Amino acid sequence: MATKIKQILSSTPQNSLYFSSWLADNGIDRKEQSLYVRSGWLERVAHGVYKLEGSTPTLYAAVDSYNTQLKRSCHIGATSALDLRGYSHFVALGKPMAYLFTSREQRLPSWMTELEWDMTVKSFTTSIFAGEQGLETLDYQGHQLLISGPEIAFMECLHLAPYHFALLDLYYVMEMLTTLRPKLVQKLLEGCSSVKVKRLFLYMAQKAGHQWFKALDLSKIDLGTGKHLFAESGRYISEYLITIPAELADYE
Repeated sequence: MATKIKQILSSTPQNSLYFSSWLADNGIDRKEQSLYVRSGWLERVAHGVYKLEGSTPTLYAAVDSYNTQLKRSCHIGATSALDLRGYSHFVALGKPMAYLFTSREQRLPSWMTELEWDMTVKSFTTSIFAGEQGLETLDYQGHQLLISGPEIAFMECLHLAPYHFALLDLYYVMEMLTTLRPKLVQKLLEGCSSVKVKRLFLYMAQKAGHQWFKALDLSKIDLGTGKHLFAESGRYISEYLITIPAELADYE
C-alpha cells in the first residue's frame, strides 16, 4: 500500500494538496484514502481534501493543486500577480494579501477562503474581462501558477479601487509599467466592460508618458458617456470625464 501512495506523492510538487476525486482517478479509492489517513500517510484538511502528514501547504501550492487536479482556473491577480512579476510597491503589514479571481461558475470552496494559510485570501468573481486573455503561467517554487499578466493585473487593481487600493498608490505602480505590450493592452481595453477601468487606465498611462500608450488606438475603445466621480473634492479631468483625487491629479 505504501508503494502506491509514494508513487502518487513523487509525481506531484512538494506540499501539494490531494483531492479525493483525483486520488481515485489515480488508483487510490476512498476506502484506501481512509486507510492512508489512519496509517498516518495523509491528513484531512477538509471534506475530500488531504495533505501529506506533517506537511504545510502554502496558499499558492493549494491553488496549484486545486487548478491542476480539479481542472479549475482560479488565477492570482491584481497586486499579488504584480508582486510575483517584480512590480512590488505595496508592503503588507502582517500577512501578505493574496488576490484570487474566479468566474462566477467556479467560486472557490469555503475551505479555501476560511482555512489558515500563509497569506490572507481575498477572493473575487468578475466578468468584466472576456475569457482568459492576458493570463499567464508562472513556475513558482515548483508550482505552476495561473496569474494575471501585468496588463490585466493592473486593470484588476483599478477594478478594485478605490475601496481596496488608493488611486495614487496605483499610479506609482503604473509608472513602473514601462514594458506593457500595446497589442495586448488594446485587446483587453476593447474587451473590458468596465468604463471605470478603461478611463482610469488610459488616464494614468497617458499621465505616465509611456511609449506603448502612443501605439493604442483610442477610437476603438468604448469609454461610455457620463461623468464618473472618484473623489468628492477632487480634480475633474475633462478628457476622460472623471473626477479624481487632487493628490493624483497634482502629482508630478
